[in-house]
Amino acid sequence: MTANRWTLGRVSRLALLAFGALLFLAPYVFMLSTAGKAQSEIFTSALSLIPTNFYYVANFTKALTRVPMGTLLWNGVLVCGLIFFFQVLIAIPCAYAMAKLKFRAARLMMVLVMLGLLVPIHATALPLYVGFNSLSLLNSYTALVAPFSISVFAIFMFLQFFRSMPDDLIHAARLDGMSELGIVARVIVPNAWPAVTAFSIFSVVAHWNDLYWPLVVITRQDYATPPLGLMYFRAAEAGDDYGALMAATMIITLPLVAAFLLAQKRFVEGITMTGLKG
Repeated sequence: MTANRWTLGRVSRLALLAFGALLFLAPYVFMLSTAGKAQSEIFTSALSLIPTNFYYVANFTKALTRVPMGTLLWNGVLVCGLIFFFQVLIAIPCAYAMAKLKFRAARLMMVLVMLGLLVPIHATALPLYVGFNSLSLLNSYTALVAPFSISVFAIFMFLQFFRSMPDDLIHAARLDGMSELGIVARVIVPNAWPAVTAFSIFSVVAHWNDLYWPLVVITRQDYATPPLGLMYFRAAEAGDDYGALMAATMIITLPLVAAFLLAQKRFVEGITMTGLKG
């Protein structure tokens, strides 16, 4: 009786998880289906996920040739990589100082970090735009990267992770003659990889999909990020070639899906450990 009850419960959980997975995958399945259809088939009354005639080659060819897709993807990788690098470079020492060093302003800095989480980019967009314009830095990688090089979310996340690290480990490093920077580089960073991996997913997804800020500071395709490139593609196609548009969307989203699948184990581990250690 107990075995049957456990079996029924396990089946129910699996069914619920499968339903949730299908629910979240439905937009991607629809996008994959539309990317293989001709324009006349997309707007028919009969809703079919399997195309009658496969137009994948034609639609993906349009997606790769009508806009410089390689440049868009490279810009996305470069911008997200630079942002992530500077965010981690700045956040880890800040979080370490707030978690393990004793100084009077630690509580004030924690309050400032919490307040910083409440400030959206939209609130600072105008002064940032004016500043970059006065420095002639619009249409540049600097304008895309600089506003996000300091992440209060990264500082908060690493702070939660570092608080539970054993103080004895840091005291032992100090007894060995390590400086604080040496402790950060040789003790803290090697133990922080789960948190770094978890944060990398948040950072890359947020800035890879960001359309608002590139739309403000970029007007040239040479510096366009993938979401902004989709707007150029839609303008070039008069906004009605949805099969090619879905093919371009698939090309742009595939790197994110691949990155998440590769880092899934570390991501779950980092989120779990950060949550338990808060």
